[in-house]
Amino acid sequence: MTLEFRDAVLSSYPDVYTPEVLRALEVLAPLDEKRRARMAARTARRKQRAEARERIAFLDPEALIPGTQIKVADARAGNFDGAVIPPDLTRQWIQGTGPATKPRSDTRSGIRNVAYALLSGADGWMFDGEDALGQVDTMSLDNHRNLKLAIARDRLFLEVAEEVAREMNQWAQGFFGRPIIADWRKQLDFTTLLYRCRGLHLEDRHIRRDGHGFSASITDLVLYVVNNHERLRAVGRSIVLYLPKTQTAEDAALWNDLLLALEAHLGLPVGTIKVYVLVEQLEQCFQLMEIRAALSPHFVGFNTGRWDYINSVSDALAWDREFVNPNIQSITMTYGYMRTYEDRVRRAMNTPDRNGRFALWQGGMEPNIPVGSEAGVAASMKRAVAGAEREQREGASGKWVAHWKMVHIVRPVWERVGEANQMGRAFPALTYNPGDAAGLMQLEEAPRTIAGARDLLSVALQYGNAFLRGFQAAALKPADFFGNDDVLYLMEDMATGEIRVSILWEWLHKGATFTEADTATGVAAGDAFTPALFARLLEEEYAKLRKASNRDVHDDSKGTTLPIARAIVQTYVQSPVKAPWYVDLLNLNLGLDDLAEAEARIARFFATFSKDGTRITENLDF
Repeated sequence: MTLEFRDAVLSSYPDVYTPEVLRALEVLAPLDEKRRARMAARTARRKQRAEARERIAFLDPEALIPGTQIKVADARAGNFDGAVIPPDLTRQWIQGTGPATKPRSDTRSGIRNVAYALLSGADGWMFDGEDALGQVDTMSLDNHRNLKLAIARDRLFLEVAEEVAREMNQWAQGFFGRPIIADWRKQLDFTTLLYRCRGLHLEDRHIRRDGHGFSASITDLVLYVVNNHERLRAVGRSIVLYLPKTQTAEDAALWNDLLLALEAHLGLPVGTIKVYVLVEQLEQCFQLMEIRAALSPHFVGFNTGRWDYINSVSDALAWDREFVNPNIQSITMTYGYMRTYEDRVRRAMNTPDRNGRFALWQGGMEPNIPVGSEAGVAASMKRAVAGAEREQREGASGKWVAHWKMVHIVRPVWERVGEANQMGRAFPALTYNPGDAAGLMQLEEAPRTIAGARDLLSVALQYGNAFLRGFQAAALKPADFFGNDDVLYLMEDMATGEIRVSILWEWLHKGATFTEADTATGVAAGDAFTPALFARLLEEEYAKLRKASNRDVHDDSKGTTLPIARAIVQTYVQSPVKAPWYVDLLNLNLGLDDLAEAEARIARFFATFSKDGTRITENLDF
């Protein structure tokens, strides 16, 4: 065996690391070298573009898509054989998202997450192995264990599901005046299961190969598919994955290699595994049809997110002092470059392949949770429904929600229309000219304020603290709104941390100017975001979190993980060299409560990355 496993995970999780799983991991392990080379090339490309002050561009139509034998022009013309959309994906009006476990919980407690999801009434539920799943201890393995038990309809899961169904109906009776679950056993079979693997840029915390970290993508792919494919296929369900953080069609081609290798090893027909791709990187929008073609036997659709995509635009243009984002609240899906992004995705999905097949567009995330004052909930739910109506009008076949309570609030938007999906709806053909490229980086006038900076800092600190405690999905709001139930908490994941530190870095290092005066700080309209102002706001927002109640900031974190989150945010934002991922620094410090050790690791990361572009991604406590 070439793989090395951490501590006692093999003996503690024999139901997850089965002999079949271990054999499949060994078969796919050699492909990790290709992944490592791709990630090194990605970092080098980012550095080269920054040094040359070069914006991302469309591919040469006469070239081959790297990693394939498909010509770029053929991909754009739909000259490939796309996947057939299976029956259980044809209608996906609402997909819920979230992990299948909780931090440091036993199986009975953690598997409640799966019961809530499968009883929610969502058409699909994306069980998360990435942005919303904590990586503390063995949480990633608990995630896989709970899904396996639920898919197998284990007795423990059924007992929990019956309990949860009663609780959900009690809530619904109070909120809607009616129950939402008539027959809990039948309801469990309504929702299509989807699984989001971790991205190619991440490494697993429990496996090493040849003395270095091993792909989290390969790990998640193998553990989910090998453990569950037989049961899913036996009951007529599809095997569906979400693929995050792909940046290029070459990345997509690597994923296709992994999928083909696993299908061949398991004796599954090519294309058995179906995949959605999250469009959360700017460069993807320059290669949408190329990505679709590179994954053609497996590809079923794109999802349009918000935070991750904004972060990628900010990161791709970190070198351009003229590109400065406004407050993130202004960067909605109808803002400048976001409007262009969404339009290109819907046009790509409605371009037929050579068999006349289209693909699905799943809209973005609804992060609201209907918990707060009556006025606050009413206002937030009105905005949530309006957002869903806009996406439906624009052509989305469905959208995401971050909490099960939102399913029956948002799903009626698509129920009223009644169409299973919007595949094949007529939109203009994609074009690839300089104006299209410029539109993907188009800024518009919008506020940039001290209140916006405080929001960035407060939530960045809170999210870092939550992550370090195992809560990669956390209900958050800026500290200035603690105690105000008219302002609802939003269910946030890793993307909310990424975008906030990225824009803070952008504002500080590009000397962003404020559009409004602020009395408390003495800032006037036109003043710049200076290092001194950043230091002051950081101190003030950190102090608010230190004084917050246990409800908003856990008391036992205020002297342990919160200071580490502050150190990470401060160093990231102040560093002259912009780190590509906030998550790298958080992963590096999981399990620590020693600030001095954390500061040493943070310094080591930036020294290494600044020297030669190497990201420290392996588990230092293996």
